Amino acid sequence: MTEQIITAQTVSLDVDAGADPAAVITTLADALAAAGRTTDPADLARAALEREAKSATGLPGGIAIPHARTASVTSASLAMARLSRKVDFGAADGPADLVFLIAAPEGGAAAHMKLLSSLARSLVRPDFVASLREAETDDRVIELVTAAIDPDAGKAATPPAAPAARETPAATEKRSETVSENRPRILAITACPTGIAHTYMAADALKYAAERAGVDFAVETQGSSATTPFDPEVIASADAVIFATDIGVKGKGRFHGKPVIASGVKRAINEPDTMIAEAVAAGRNPDAARVTDDGGTESAEAGSSGVGLAGRTRQALMTGVSYMIPFVAAGGLLIALGFLLAGYEIANSTLDAGGSLNDAAFIALNNSLWDLPSGGLLQYLGAVSFAIGSGVMGLAVPVLAGYISFAIADRPGIAPGFVAGIVSLAVGASFIGALIGGLIAGAACLWISRLPVPQWARGLMPVVVIPLFGSLIVGGLLYLVLGKPLAWLTEQMNSGLESMSGGSAVVLGIVLGLMMCFDLGGPVNKTAYLFATAGIADAATAGPAQFQIMAAVMCAGMVPPLSLALATVLRPGLFTEPERENGKAAWLLGASFISEGAIPFAAADPFRVIPSMMAGGALSGALIMAFGVELRAPHGGIFVFFAMNSWVLFLVALLAGTVLSAVVVIAAKQFGRTREIAAADLEAVAA
Repeated sequence: MTEQIITAQTVSLDVDAGADPAAVITTLADALAAAGRTTDPADLARAALEREAKSATGLPGGIAIPHARTASVTSASLAMARLSRKVDFGAADGPADLVFLIAAPEGGAAAHMKLLSSLARSLVRPDFVASLREAETDDRVIELVTAAIDPDAGKAATPPAAPAARETPAATEKRSETVSENRPRILAITACPTGIAHTYMAADALKYAAERAGVDFAVETQGSSATTPFDPEVIASADAVIFATDIGVKGKGRFHGKPVIASGVKRAINEPDTMIAEAVAAGRNPDAARVTDDGGTESAEAGSSGVGLAGRTRQALMTGVSYMIPFVAAGGLLIALGFLLAGYEIANSTLDAGGSLNDAAFIALNNSLWDLPSGGLLQYLGAVSFAIGSGVMGLAVPVLAGYISFAIADRPGIAPGFVAGIVSLAVGASFIGALIGGLIAGAACLWISRLPVPQWARGLMPVVVIPLFGSLIVGGLLYLVLGKPLAWLTEQMNSGLESMSGGSAVVLGIVLGLMMCFDLGGPVNKTAYLFATAGIADAATAGPAQFQIMAAVMCAGMVPPLSLALATVLRPGLFTEPERENGKAAWLLGASFISEGAIPFAAADPFRVIPSMMAGGALSGALIMAFGVELRAPHGGIFVFFAMNSWVLFLVALLAGTVLSAVVVIAAKQFGRTREIAAADLEAVAA
């Protein structure tokens, strides 16, 4: 190695680093800062805690590997603590006493990623872990870790063994046949979002389990290090495949027809022997779930896949939402910019005698920089911005349906999904039709892909047959059967929203505020956001009620980071040093409508922080609906005040919710405080 990835400054043996993951991670981040490996330890700790909030990094055997990739890290590094007081990092078998913080720079070199993954793989070896616990000095820990991440160095110092007698090729082939005869052949794909640690730990955990079970095994790690795909002959000879991933599998279509066991990557680390046994059983079971189509979508049946129908449906809906949001955000902000430049009148239809164009589209099509409209340059630029935004927003509903279908049936489902969205708009079913139509399109395409066809026709299935008949099925159902009922439901919902006033509107604001603050960017938060953005995405149905809902959702979503930032200023002694640093960043995150700025606080103290945030969010949502504040942009926070009918009242609602949450969280933190926090409180008062 050209640079030590772990040094004496980043090793701490038999220390008390605090009572929770936040404290331990902060201690390790500070150690890396002292060693010159990060320019901003608070940023590194925050990134690691955000990763921790998504999925706990505790592993069986008393180990934890928090990790993060951030621009503040100057070089790929490790910090290690052997704890005298164990800390719970979410492992099933109890708290951890060995903690490694893996810090990677953004765009880190592949060589560094390989070193980090080598350590992660070593942590599943009991002998390596035992050596770490027995090490008496920092130098011994560095020696062990260096040997794990750079095994060639250790090999160089070891004399080569005497060469064995060369055997003939025929003898080698006969021995291989004997070893592999009647042994199951299992393949695995492992992948985690960061591609640094869990990807490779899962791979090695499965490998060791396969060795114990006497199974022929091979794994393809789709992580940060270079990926070597399976040879097609290896895939052809496999009895079953394991997908241990938290993200999509690259090239799933290669495994068409193979029995499959699917799970998250952590299950492969925690239960490798069980997964290997399940894969062996699936290889012998003709009714096992299989990779079913050339697009690579595995069976949605519960049981051996580990993913039930409800889970698959939720994943599909969230996939559609995640692809739709950029269209709504870009379109909504462009429309809001058009209003800012040209005024709200730009959305009217007064200039086109035929009535088929609004004023923005008419001006954009019939004028130019050399032939400006009567309102001058600003009106023309505003009209162009509004026209572009309207076009982008018009794609939101088809994109929602298209990618819901894609999540179920992979690429062959995209075209039928878009058809579902387009037909939904045509029949007036809007986003409700897109949600249902996308699910129908995906299910139809998945069903078609399972139909037995001759080998010569398989190549036509994903590009011709599935899109054609999938589009025909979903389009026909929407036009002939579902269109009018869904359009009626959409109309009733919009009428109900338009008629809401007083108490009913306030109740809706409270519910939306609670949802926005419940999981800070998670599924419940995204559901409320989808409800709001879908309401303003359809220009034909958007009205004051939809714009008020959008305002309530944004205002409530801004409350958590702003209130925690305020609390760290009012009572700094109640918060740790990294939390106070996070509070500084939370001002900007909250002002920009990024609820995730509160995640480090919630991860460290969820039972006191989250209810406090929900209280303020509910108040803000209620006040927005009571005041009748309208917002025409789906994102931006204080930077889209120009898209509101009353930014002053929006600020009043935001301030009220922020103050309430700050007061509640301060009060909640008075109870059950640790000695460390109490000492910090005294120090802050003295200062």
